[in-house]
Amino acid sequence: MPGPFALRGIRSTNISVCPENMAEAPAGSGKVTLFSQKKRGGLTYRIPALLYLPYESTFLAFAEERSSPRDEDAKFLVVRRGKKEGTSVQWGPQESLMAATLPKYRTMNPCPLYEEKSGTVFLFFICVRDHVTAQCQILTGRNAARLCYISSRDSGRTWSPVVDLTEKANSKNWATFAVGPGHGVQLSSGRLVVPAYAYYIHKPCFCCFSFCYTQPHCFTLYSDDGGKNWTRGQLLERLRTTECQVAELTCQDDRPVLYINARNSCREQCRAEAFSHNWGCQFEGSFLCRELCEPPKGCQGSVVSFSSSDLGESQALSAYSLSKSWLIFSHPTSRSQRVDLGIYLNMSPLEKGSWKGPWVLNKGPSGYSDLAVCKEGKSLLFGCLFECGTSSPYEEITFQLFPDVELLRNVRES
Repeated sequence: MPGPFALRGIRSTNISVCPENMAEAPAGSGKVTLFSQKKRGGLTYRIPALLYLPYESTFLAFAEERSSPRDEDAKFLVVRRGKKEGTSVQWGPQESLMAATLPKYRTMNPCPLYEEKSGTVFLFFICVRDHVTAQCQILTGRNAARLCYISSRDSGRTWSPVVDLTEKANSKNWATFAVGPGHGVQLSSGRLVVPAYAYYIHKPCFCCFSFCYTQPHCFTLYSDDGGKNWTRGQLLERLRTTECQVAELTCQDDRPVLYINARNSCREQCRAEAFSHNWGCQFEGSFLCRELCEPPKGCQGSVVSFSSSDLGESQALSAYSLSKSWLIFSHPTSRSQRVDLGIYLNMSPLEKGSWKGPWVLNKGPSGYSDLAVCKEGKSLLFGCLFECGTSSPYEEITFQLFPDVELLRNVRES
Protein backbone atom coordinates (compact mmCIF):
# COMPACT_ATOMS: atom_id res chain seq x y z
CA MET A 1 0.00 0.00 0.00
CA PRO A 2 1.20 3.53 -0.66
CA GLY A 3 2.29 5.85 2.08
CA PRO A 4 0.03 8.45 3.69
CA PHE A 5 -1.03 11.64 1.97
CA ALA A 6 -0.42 15.02 3.60
CA LEU A 7 -3.28 17.40 4.32
CA ARG A 8 -2.99 20.93 2.99
CA GLY A 9 -3.83 24.00 5.04
CA ILE A 10 -7.49 24.94 5.29
CA ARG A 11 -9.08 28.32 4.67
CA SER A 12 -12.74 29.21 4.25
CA THR A 13 -14.32 29.32 0.80
CA ASN A 14 -17.87 30.57 0.43
CA ILE A 15 -20.52 28.75 -1.57
CA SER A 16 -22.90 30.13 -4.17
CA VAL A 17 -26.57 30.13 -3.12
CA CYS A 18 -29.52 29.62 -5.48
CA PRO A 19 -32.80 30.68 -3.75
CA GLU A 20 -35.59 28.11 -3.85
CA ASN A 21 -38.78 27.53 -1.92
CA MET A 22 -38.47 25.97 1.52
CA ALA A 23 -39.92 22.47 1.80
CA GLU A 24 -41.00 20.33 4.74
CA ALA A 25 -41.26 16.54 4.86
CA PRO A 26 -43.11 15.09 7.87
CA ALA A 27 -41.88 11.59 8.75
CA GLY A 28 -43.89 8.86 7.12
CA SER A 29 -46.36 11.24 5.45
CA GLY A 30 -44.78 11.70 2.03
CA LYS A 31 -41.83 12.79 -0.03
CA VAL A 32 -40.26 16.15 -0.82
CA THR A 33 -38.43 16.97 -4.06
CA LEU A 34 -35.06 18.65 -3.42
CA PHE A 35 -33.60 18.76 -6.95
CA SER A 36 -35.69 18.78 -10.13
CA GLN A 37 -34.89 18.40 -13.83
CA LYS A 38 -35.66 21.67 -15.65
CA LYS A 39 -36.75 20.03 -18.88
CA ARG A 40 -36.48 16.53 -20.32
CA GLY A 41 -32.99 15.98 -21.68
CA GLY A 42 -31.82 19.33 -20.27
CA LEU A 43 -30.52 20.54 -16.90
CA THR A 44 -30.60 17.48 -14.63
CA TYR A 45 -29.60 16.54 -11.09
CA ARG A 46 -28.17 13.10 -10.47
CA ILE A 47 -26.13 10.98 -7.99
CA PRO A 48 -27.60 11.74 -4.53
CA ALA A 49 -25.49 11.66 -1.36
CA LEU A 50 -26.86 12.18 2.15
CA LEU A 51 -25.13 13.02 5.43
CA TYR A 52 -26.68 13.50 8.88
CA LEU A 53 -24.95 15.74 11.44
CA PRO A 54 -26.31 14.67 14.85
CA TYR A 55 -24.95 17.60 16.87
CA GLU A 56 -26.99 20.02 14.73
CA SER A 57 -29.84 17.65 13.85
CA THR A 58 -29.13 18.56 10.23
CA PHE A 59 -29.14 16.70 6.92
CA LEU A 60 -26.83 17.67 4.05
CA ALA A 61 -28.21 16.51 0.68
CA PHE A 62 -25.71 16.54 -2.21
CA ALA A 63 -26.10 15.91 -5.95
CA GLU A 64 -24.42 16.53 -9.31
CA GLU A 65 -25.74 19.31 -11.54
CA ARG A 66 -25.55 18.27 -15.20
CA SER A 67 -26.45 19.99 -18.46
CA SER A 68 -28.11 16.69 -19.51
CA PRO A 69 -28.64 13.28 -17.84
CA ARG A 70 -25.43 11.94 -19.44
CA ASP A 71 -22.36 11.31 -17.26
CA GLU A 72 -20.12 13.34 -19.56
CA ASP A 73 -22.37 16.39 -19.07
CA ALA A 74 -21.80 16.63 -15.30
CA LYS A 75 -20.74 20.12 -14.18
CA PHE A 76 -20.42 20.65 -10.42
CA LEU A 77 -21.97 19.61 -7.09
CA VAL A 78 -24.92 21.20 -5.31
CA VAL A 79 -26.18 20.86 -1.73
CA ARG A 80 -29.27 21.61 0.36
CA ARG A 81 -29.35 21.79 4.16
CA GLY A 82 -32.27 20.26 6.06
CA LYS A 83 -32.91 21.06 9.72
CA LYS A 84 -34.64 18.19 11.53
CA GLU A 85 -37.20 19.34 14.08
CA GLY A 86 -38.67 16.28 15.77
CA THR A 87 -40.01 14.14 12.96
CA SER A 88 -40.01 16.79 10.24
CA VAL A 89 -37.29 18.46 8.16
CA GLN A 90 -37.13 22.09 7.04
CA TRP A 91 -35.01 22.44 3.90
CA GLY A 92 -33.01 25.51 2.97
CA PRO A 93 -32.10 26.81 -0.51
CA GLN A 94 -29.92 25.10 -3.07
CA GLU A 95 -26.22 26.01 -2.99
CA SER A 96 -23.62 25.45 -5.73
CA LEU A 97 -20.34 24.02 -4.40
CA MET A 98 -17.88 25.90 -6.60
CA ALA A 99 -15.13 25.13 -4.08
CA ALA A 100 -15.30 21.51 -5.29
CA THR A 101 -14.11 22.19 -8.84
CA LEU A 102 -10.94 22.07 -10.95
CA PRO A 103 -10.49 24.05 -14.20
CA LYS A 104 -11.33 22.01 -17.32
CA TYR A 105 -12.72 19.16 -15.19
CA ARG A 106 -16.25 18.10 -14.27
CA THR A 107 -17.04 17.17 -10.65
CA MET A 108 -18.74 13.82 -9.96
CA ASN A 109 -19.60 11.20 -7.30
CA PRO A 110 -20.19 13.13 -4.05
CA CYS A 111 -19.11 11.06 -1.04
CA PRO A 112 -19.49 12.92 2.29
CA LEU A 113 -18.50 11.75 5.77
CA TYR A 114 -18.29 13.30 9.23
CA GLU A 115 -15.36 13.22 11.67
CA GLU A 116 -16.95 13.48 15.10
CA LYS A 117 -13.97 14.48 17.27
CA SER A 118 -13.06 17.62 15.30
CA GLY A 119 -16.53 18.27 13.91
CA THR A 120 -15.19 18.20 10.34
CA VAL A 121 -17.29 17.33 7.29
CA PHE A 122 -15.26 15.81 4.45
CA LEU A 123 -16.71 15.79 0.95
CA PHE A 124 -14.84 13.44 -1.38
CA PHE A 125 -15.44 13.45 -5.14
CA ILE A 126 -13.69 12.87 -8.45
CA CYS A 127 -12.89 15.47 -11.08
CA VAL A 128 -12.90 14.05 -14.63
CA ARG A 129 -11.36 15.84 -17.59
CA ASP A 130 -14.03 17.54 -19.71
CA HIS A 131 -15.45 15.50 -22.61
CA VAL A 132 -13.56 12.29 -21.64
CA THR A 133 -16.00 9.45 -20.97
CA ALA A 134 -15.52 6.58 -18.54
CA GLN A 135 -15.72 4.13 -21.45
CA CYS A 136 -12.87 5.89 -23.23
CA GLN A 137 -10.69 5.61 -20.13
CA ILE A 138 -11.53 1.94 -19.66
CA LEU A 139 -10.82 1.03 -23.29
CA THR A 140 -7.57 2.96 -23.60
CA GLY A 141 -6.24 2.55 -20.06
CA ARG A 142 -5.67 6.32 -19.87
CA ASN A 143 -7.04 7.69 -16.61
CA ALA A 144 -8.65 11.14 -16.75
CA ALA A 145 -9.98 11.23 -13.17
CA ARG A 146 -8.55 12.98 -10.12
CA LEU A 147 -9.31 12.11 -6.49
CA CYS A 148 -10.21 15.23 -4.49
CA TYR A 149 -11.95 16.45 -1.38
CA ILE A 150 -12.96 19.63 0.38
CA SER A 151 -13.66 19.94 4.10
CA SER A 152 -15.76 22.10 6.40
CA ARG A 153 -15.54 22.83 10.11
CA ASP A 154 -18.82 24.74 10.26
CA SER A 155 -21.22 22.01 9.10
CA GLY A 156 -20.91 22.77 5.39
CA ARG A 157 -21.51 26.51 5.50
CA THR A 158 -18.00 27.25 4.19
CA TRP A 159 -15.44 24.92 2.66
CA SER A 160 -11.68 24.56 2.32
CA PRO A 161 -9.91 24.73 -1.07
CA VAL A 162 -9.67 21.49 -3.03
CA VAL A 163 -7.19 18.90 -1.76
CA ASP A 164 -5.96 16.71 -4.64
CA LEU A 165 -4.85 13.21 -3.56
CA THR A 166 -4.53 11.71 -7.05
CA GLU A 167 -0.77 11.26 -7.30
CA LYS A 168 -0.53 9.32 -4.04
CA ALA A 169 -3.81 7.42 -4.25
CA ASN A 170 -3.87 6.41 -7.92
CA SER A 171 -2.13 3.32 -9.28
CA LYS A 172 -0.39 3.26 -12.65
CA ASN A 173 -2.37 0.09 -13.38
CA TRP A 174 -5.74 1.83 -13.08
CA ALA A 175 -7.64 2.81 -16.23
CA THR A 176 -9.92 4.99 -14.10
CA PHE A 177 -11.42 5.11 -10.61
CA ALA A 178 -14.12 6.77 -8.49
CA VAL A 179 -15.39 7.10 -4.92
CA GLY A 180 -18.80 6.00 -3.59
CA PRO A 181 -21.04 7.52 -4.62
CA GLY A 182 -22.96 8.17 -1.41
CA HIS A 183 -21.72 8.49 2.16
CA GLY A 184 -18.54 7.30 3.85
CA VAL A 185 -18.35 6.34 7.54
CA GLN A 186 -16.42 6.88 10.75
CA LEU A 187 -15.85 3.61 12.64
CA SER A 188 -16.02 3.10 16.40
CA SER A 189 -12.20 3.09 16.40
CA GLY A 190 -12.22 6.62 14.96
CA ARG A 191 -11.04 5.49 11.51
CA LEU A 192 -12.57 7.36 8.57
CA VAL A 193 -13.48 5.13 5.61
CA VAL A 194 -14.28 6.24 2.06
CA PRO A 195 -15.65 3.52 -0.30
CA ALA A 196 -14.11 3.51 -3.79
CA TYR A 197 -13.50 1.38 -6.88
CA ALA A 198 -11.00 1.20 -9.73
CA TYR A 199 -10.77 -0.36 -13.19
CA TYR A 200 -7.55 -2.35 -12.90
CA ILE A 201 -5.52 -3.12 -16.03
CA HIS A 202 -4.87 -6.87 -15.80
CA LYS A 203 -3.03 -7.17 -19.11
CA PRO A 204 -0.85 -4.75 -21.12
CA CYS A 205 -2.45 -2.68 -23.86
CA PHE A 206 -2.65 -4.21 -27.33
CA CYS A 207 -0.59 -1.56 -29.10
CA CYS A 208 -2.19 -2.15 -32.48
CA PHE A 209 -5.66 -1.29 -31.20
CA SER A 210 -4.89 0.75 -28.04
CA PHE A 211 -7.35 -1.42 -26.09
CA CYS A 212 -6.88 -2.62 -22.51
CA TYR A 213 -8.23 -5.59 -20.59
CA THR A 214 -9.58 -4.14 -17.38
CA GLN A 215 -11.74 -5.36 -14.52
CA PRO A 216 -13.37 -3.26 -11.78
CA HIS A 217 -12.66 -3.87 -8.09
CA CYS A 218 -13.79 -1.96 -5.03
CA PHE A 219 -11.57 -0.91 -2.12
CA THR A 220 -11.42 1.72 0.63
CA LEU A 221 -9.48 4.85 1.46
CA TYR A 222 -9.00 5.34 5.20
CA SER A 223 -7.54 7.73 7.74
CA ASP A 224 -6.62 7.08 11.38
CA ASP A 225 -5.66 10.65 12.26
CA GLY A 226 -8.89 12.56 11.68
CA GLY A 227 -8.37 13.03 7.96
CA LYS A 228 -4.85 14.50 7.98
CA ASN A 229 -3.39 11.49 6.12
CA TRP A 230 -5.11 8.92 3.90
CA THR A 231 -4.11 5.37 2.93
CA ARG A 232 -5.45 3.02 0.27
CA GLY A 233 -6.71 -0.46 1.13
CA GLN A 234 -6.35 -3.56 -1.02
CA LEU A 235 -8.60 -4.25 -4.00
CA LEU A 236 -11.42 -6.77 -3.59
CA GLU A 237 -10.17 -8.95 -6.43
CA ARG A 238 -12.34 -12.07 -6.61
CA LEU A 239 -15.46 -10.32 -7.88
CA ARG A 240 -15.98 -7.57 -10.46
CA THR A 241 -17.39 -4.80 -8.33
CA THR A 242 -17.88 -1.05 -8.82
CA GLU A 243 -20.01 1.46 -6.90
CA CYS A 244 -20.05 0.49 -3.24
CA GLN A 245 -20.80 1.52 0.33
CA VAL A 246 -19.59 0.25 3.72
CA ALA A 247 -21.13 -0.12 7.18
CA GLU A 248 -19.66 -1.16 10.53
CA LEU A 249 -21.11 -4.18 12.34
CA THR A 250 -20.57 -5.20 15.96
CA CYS A 251 -20.44 -8.92 16.79
CA GLN A 252 -22.06 -10.29 19.94
CA ASP A 253 -18.58 -10.45 21.51
CA ASP A 254 -18.10 -6.74 20.58
CA ARG A 255 -15.60 -7.42 17.77
CA PRO A 256 -16.01 -4.90 14.91
CA VAL A 257 -16.52 -6.09 11.32
CA LEU A 258 -16.67 -3.82 8.28
CA TYR A 259 -19.28 -4.83 5.72
CA ILE A 260 -19.23 -3.79 2.05
CA ASN A 261 -22.12 -3.93 -0.42
CA ALA A 262 -21.23 -3.36 -4.09
CA ARG A 263 -22.67 -3.13 -7.56
CA ASN A 264 -21.80 -6.35 -9.35
CA SER A 265 -20.53 -6.27 -12.95
CA CYS A 266 -20.80 -10.03 -13.53
CA ARG A 267 -23.63 -11.68 -15.48
CA GLU A 268 -25.46 -12.68 -12.30
CA GLN A 269 -28.09 -10.04 -11.59
CA CYS A 270 -27.42 -9.69 -7.87
CA ARG A 271 -25.35 -7.63 -5.44
CA ALA A 272 -21.90 -8.46 -4.09
CA GLU A 273 -21.03 -8.53 -0.37
CA ALA A 274 -17.85 -9.01 1.66
CA PHE A 275 -16.45 -8.51 5.18
CA SER A 276 -13.27 -7.01 6.59
CA HIS A 277 -11.81 -7.88 10.00
CA ASN A 278 -9.09 -5.21 9.82
CA TRP A 279 -11.29 -2.11 9.42
CA GLY A 280 -11.23 -2.03 5.62
CA CYS A 281 -7.56 -2.68 4.85
CA GLN A 282 -8.60 -5.92 3.16
CA PHE A 283 -11.95 -7.62 2.47
CA GLU A 284 -12.35 -11.39 2.65
CA GLY A 285 -14.98 -13.98 1.82
CA SER A 286 -16.69 -12.03 -0.95
CA PHE A 287 -19.90 -13.58 -2.28
CA LEU A 288 -22.96 -12.87 -4.41
CA CYS A 289 -26.20 -12.07 -2.60
CA ARG A 290 -29.17 -13.62 -4.40
CA GLU A 291 -31.76 -11.81 -2.25
CA LEU A 292 -30.61 -8.40 -3.53
CA CYS A 293 -31.24 -8.22 -7.26
CA GLU A 294 -29.66 -5.99 -9.91
CA PRO A 295 -31.37 -4.64 -13.05
CA PRO A 296 -29.54 -5.05 -16.38
CA LYS A 297 -26.17 -3.26 -16.20
CA GLY A 298 -26.73 -2.80 -12.45
CA CYS A 299 -27.45 0.22 -10.29
CA GLN A 300 -25.91 1.92 -7.27
CA GLY A 301 -27.38 1.11 -3.85
CA SER A 302 -26.98 2.37 -0.27
CA VAL A 303 -26.45 0.63 3.07
CA VAL A 304 -26.34 1.82 6.70
CA SER A 305 -25.98 -0.03 10.00
CA PHE A 306 -27.57 0.67 13.35
CA SER A 307 -27.70 -0.94 16.78
CA SER A 308 -30.80 -3.06 17.38
CA SER A 309 -30.74 -1.82 20.99
CA ASP A 310 -31.55 1.68 19.69
CA LEU A 311 -35.00 0.57 18.56
CA GLY A 312 -37.94 1.51 20.75
CA GLU A 313 -38.84 -1.02 23.44
CA SER A 314 -42.01 -1.91 21.57
CA GLN A 315 -39.87 -2.95 18.59
CA ALA A 316 -37.62 -5.38 20.48
CA LEU A 317 -37.38 -8.70 18.65
CA SER A 318 -36.22 -12.07 19.96
CA ALA A 319 -34.56 -13.23 16.73
CA TYR A 320 -31.14 -14.72 17.36
CA SER A 321 -28.27 -12.96 15.60
CA LEU A 322 -24.49 -13.17 15.57
CA SER A 323 -24.40 -9.39 15.37
CA LYS A 324 -25.56 -6.55 17.62
CA SER A 325 -25.96 -4.45 14.46
CA TRP A 326 -28.65 -4.51 11.79
CA LEU A 327 -28.50 -3.23 8.21
CA ILE A 328 -30.92 -1.54 5.87
CA PHE A 329 -30.33 -1.32 2.13
CA SER A 330 -32.00 0.80 -0.60
CA HIS A 331 -32.03 -0.18 -4.28
CA PRO A 332 -34.41 -0.73 -7.24
CA THR A 333 -36.24 -4.03 -6.74
CA SER A 334 -36.67 -5.13 -10.37
CA ARG A 335 -34.35 -7.41 -12.35
CA SER A 336 -35.53 -5.92 -15.65
CA GLN A 337 -35.26 -2.13 -15.19
CA ARG A 338 -34.60 0.67 -12.70
CA VAL A 339 -38.00 0.85 -11.01
CA ASP A 340 -39.61 0.47 -7.57
CA LEU A 341 -37.00 1.63 -5.06
CA GLY A 342 -37.10 -0.79 -2.14
CA ILE A 343 -35.87 -0.87 1.45
CA TYR A 344 -34.45 -4.19 2.71
CA LEU A 345 -33.72 -5.13 6.34
CA ASN A 346 -31.08 -7.54 7.62
CA MET A 347 -31.30 -8.53 11.30
CA SER A 348 -28.46 -11.10 11.03
CA PRO A 349 -25.96 -9.47 8.63
CA LEU A 350 -23.10 -11.87 9.47
CA GLU A 351 -25.19 -14.78 8.14
CA LYS A 352 -25.82 -15.32 4.44
CA GLY A 353 -29.39 -15.19 3.16
CA SER A 354 -30.74 -12.98 5.95
CA TRP A 355 -32.19 -10.05 3.99
CA LYS A 356 -35.93 -9.36 4.46
CA GLY A 357 -38.24 -7.32 2.26
CA PRO A 358 -38.32 -5.31 0.18
CA TRP A 359 -40.67 -2.58 1.26
CA VAL A 360 -41.20 -0.46 -1.89
CA LEU A 361 -40.57 3.13 -0.85
CA ASN A 362 -41.10 4.58 -4.34
CA LYS A 363 -43.28 2.94 -6.98
CA GLY A 364 -42.19 3.59 -10.57
CA PRO A 365 -38.91 4.73 -12.14
CA SER A 366 -36.17 4.85 -9.47
CA GLY A 367 -32.39 5.08 -9.62
CA TYR A 368 -29.53 5.88 -7.28
CA SER A 369 -30.15 6.46 -3.55
CA ASP A 370 -28.41 7.22 -0.26
CA LEU A 371 -29.46 6.44 3.32
CA ALA A 372 -28.82 8.09 6.69
CA VAL A 373 -29.87 7.12 10.22
CA CYS A 374 -30.61 9.39 13.18
CA LYS A 375 -31.95 8.93 16.71
CA GLU A 376 -35.20 10.54 17.77
CA GLY A 377 -35.76 10.00 21.48
CA LYS A 378 -35.86 6.26 22.15
CA SER A 379 -36.41 5.34 18.50
CA LEU A 380 -34.69 5.74 15.14
CA LEU A 381 -35.46 7.72 12.01
CA PHE A 382 -34.12 6.90 8.56
CA GLY A 383 -33.61 9.37 5.74
CA CYS A 384 -33.52 8.27 2.11
CA LEU A 385 -32.45 10.55 -0.77
CA PHE A 386 -33.21 8.99 -4.15
CA GLU A 387 -33.62 9.52 -7.89
CA CYS A 388 -37.12 9.06 -9.29
CA GLY A 389 -39.67 10.27 -11.83
CA THR A 390 -42.83 9.38 -13.73
CA SER A 391 -41.28 8.34 -17.06
CA SER A 392 -37.55 8.33 -16.14
CA PRO A 393 -35.57 7.82 -12.91
CA TYR A 394 -33.66 11.05 -13.56
CA GLU A 395 -36.46 13.63 -13.37
CA GLU A 396 -35.89 14.55 -9.73
CA ILE A 397 -34.08 13.74 -6.50
CA THR A 398 -36.47 13.24 -3.59
CA PHE A 399 -36.08 12.92 0.18
CA GLN A 400 -38.20 10.80 2.51
CA LEU A 401 -37.94 10.38 6.28
CA PHE A 402 -39.46 7.32 7.98
CA PRO A 403 -39.37 5.89 11.54
CA ASP A 404 -38.21 2.46 12.64
CA VAL A 405 -41.77 1.33 13.42
CA GLU A 406 -42.80 2.03 9.81
CA LEU A 407 -39.74 0.19 8.50
CA LEU A 408 -40.41 -2.92 10.59
CA ARG A 409 -44.14 -2.97 9.82
CA ASN A 410 -43.68 -2.64 6.07
CA VAL A 411 -40.83 -5.15 5.84
CA ARG A 412 -42.94 -7.71 7.72
CA GLU A 413 -45.87 -7.13 5.35
CA SER A 414 -43.76 -7.29 2.16
